[in-house]
Amino acid sequence: MLTSSRSALSTQLNGQCVCGGNHLPQDHWGFWESMPQRPTDLIDDLIKMGVYKPQALDLANSLTEIELKEALLLQQIGRGNPVREQFCRDLIKEAGGLDQAMAAAFGVNATEFFSNTIRNGEFSRREFIKRVVVTAALVTMASCAQDAQNASTDDAASPTATGNLEKTDLRIGFIPITCATPIVMSEPLGFYEKQGLNATVVKMPNWAAVRDSAIAGELDAYHMLSPMPIAITMGLGSASFPIKLASIENINGQAITVAMKHKDRVKGPADFKGFKIGVPFPYSMHNLLLRYYLATGGIDPDKDVQIFAVPPPDSVAKMTASEIDAMLMPDPFNQRAVYEQVGFIHLLTKDLWDGHPCCAFAASQAWIDANPNTFRAVNKAIVDAAAYANQPANRQEVAQALIERKYLNQPLPVVQAVLTGEFEDGLGGTQNVPDRIGFDPYPWKSFSKWISSQLVRWELMPTDKAKYDEIAQDIFLTDVAAELQKELGQTPPSEVERKETLKFDTFDPKDPAAYVKAQIDKYNV
Repeated sequence: MLTSSRSALSTQLNGQCVCGGNHLPQDHWGFWESMPQRPTDLIDDLIKMGVYKPQALDLANSLTEIELKEALLLQQIGRGNPVREQFCRDLIKEAGGLDQAMAAAFGVNATEFFSNTIRNGEFSRREFIKRVVVTAALVTMASCAQDAQNASTDDAASPTATGNLEKTDLRIGFIPITCATPIVMSEPLGFYEKQGLNATVVKMPNWAAVRDSAIAGELDAYHMLSPMPIAITMGLGSASFPIKLASIENINGQAITVAMKHKDRVKGPADFKGFKIGVPFPYSMHNLLLRYYLATGGIDPDKDVQIFAVPPPDSVAKMTASEIDAMLMPDPFNQRAVYEQVGFIHLLTKDLWDGHPCCAFAASQAWIDANPNTFRAVNKAIVDAAAYANQPANRQEVAQALIERKYLNQPLPVVQAVLTGEFEDGLGGTQNVPDRIGFDPYPWKSFSKWISSQLVRWELMPTDKAKYDEIAQDIFLTDVAAELQKELGQTPPSEVERKETLKFDTFDPKDPAAYVKAQIDKYNV
């Protein structure tokens, strides 16, 4: 899907946008390479982008005489501005005349243009695209001009009041995994735009790059592993840099995957002894859950196995090359290992802790302080998207949006298997686990306390820094997330923490230190 942009052909020369709707990029002459190769796909994309609004189509269909069309368009778009009117005349000229452009986009000749281009290229693809795009721009500009006039008398025309936003152009870093679903899908499915934002999601190579870009101020906000805001704020493994966890991106959605060569050997945690195991980052739920699991089998994660960071996109290749024996990774890479027949799914992390957090939406304290309204708007968009993605009926649409090259860049069956929970396990079985991954944005403070307890247990956080209540209160913005959920008509929990039930024990957030002691006493690790 082509990216929708709030900077448009309808942008005036001074850079001010006529309205807040969907538009084609202003530098349309520079984005041809990103367009689909087939004209039918282009039209489909333009419709999905919202360029062909109903009112725009109605306008196009209502105009029958070319002179009337041109006059009306120029009147609507120009509105007495000679510079803007001349710009529109130039567009019409570029298209070879408004009549041809309209015919290509809406008229009876469109089918001929489609078939000729697809079958034997008799009609220039470049000319076809040019005409269609110019027409879309002109018609949408006209409808936008009308929208702007309507908006002056009816504030409800816009889904969100955006006049108080400190900035609208945002860059949000993400790692291409299904955990990032609400952050990523909010771009192509319009959740950012609904809140008045022109947010671009920026694919990052690994978590260290996300952390470093956050500290350097190269991003506005970030997709982070749930422990990362705690670790970075506390200065664990990096300079101290205050970051807030604004909302949870996903619950569950990970797995322990083992190389096929070990399929007859691995039955439980004790069987991992001597393995090389990949996790995405030291300060990750993956590392903490893996250690939790291995310890129950008497495995010392720091002595009996080798655990090291592997960027998720590299994980399947490393397993194929026998550089790792197993991994606890975010999806879709567990399923991709099955798809490539190099690994099997040993255990879903939901079976270790059903409802556990994984990834989160985060922003720095400094950025939030400088952009409080924008922060609430982008967080609201993501909370809204999470609720949408959590509905089983929407999972197929979400999967289709995520597979694009600039997002997850994965085969559709792989992403569908993760999101729907209908998947092959690599051992000949077909599983049906609808809650393999979920999208619940509420950041329970008990999540923070469990994470902190495990950072202490594995000496990733000094005991004297483990001020559990302060960390949970300061870093997890539970109250803000609840407010946004209520604004969106959702019903957040009334409590901020709860007892968490894991596979081998129960975590009481009222006494994390006692929980750590009990774990060590029980397993001697």
